[in-house]
Amino acid sequence: MSASVKSSPLGLTVLTLLHYRPLHPYGIQRLLKQWGKEQVVNVGQRTGLYRTIERLQAGGLIAVRQTERDQQYPERTVYEVTDEGRTATREWLEQMLAVPKAEFPLFPAALSNMLMLSPDEVAPILERRAGRLAAQRADMEAQLAEAPTGLPRITLIENEYLLAVLGAEERWLRGVIGELRDGSLTWSPEMLTAFQEASGPGAAGA
Repeated sequence: MSASVKSSPLGLTVLTLLHYRPLHPYGIQRLLKQWGKEQVVNVGQRTGLYRTIERLQAGGLIAVRQTERDQQYPERTVYEVTDEGRTATREWLEQMLAVPKAEFPLFPAALSNMLMLSPDEVAPILERRAGRLAAQRADMEAQLAEAPTGLPRITLIENEYLLAVLGAEERWLRGVIGELRDGSLTWSPEMLTAFQEASGPGAAGA
């Protein structure tokens, strides 16, 4: 049955949390934030978490453990991972670790259409992005610096990866901005038109 449930970052994280102990949705969301997992999974909207839980339950990967009733809180359903869910967790984790996936993020798509603007227009736009990346990197570095002394490295390994990715993108971006500013990276409608004509079906040697 697990094959019918599509893997997702949030689904994997929910299953992993339930390996430690049964939890209700609010407890799952609270732990995700406490452990800093909002850096890697989208937990901003509780409806998304509930949909994921419903999908995991329908696929037999989690099951209702009990229903908690307390006068101070609404009725809460507590979930636990099933044996099939434990198997799926390992399968999903191995797949996500081993196989790069084409995720089609926004930025490369925008870069591929950047020629719609002029180099002079693009440079300040990319500088704004570089500034935001620098701020994100500084914030993440501060978070890592504030981590408790002696905390096992594995508990923050995803932050380490994200920090490396941010740094690499920022360095690349600064290089591109420099090339735009000194004119070594440039284009124009005339240049692009000439290239299209030269490489079209009627071009010599085509």
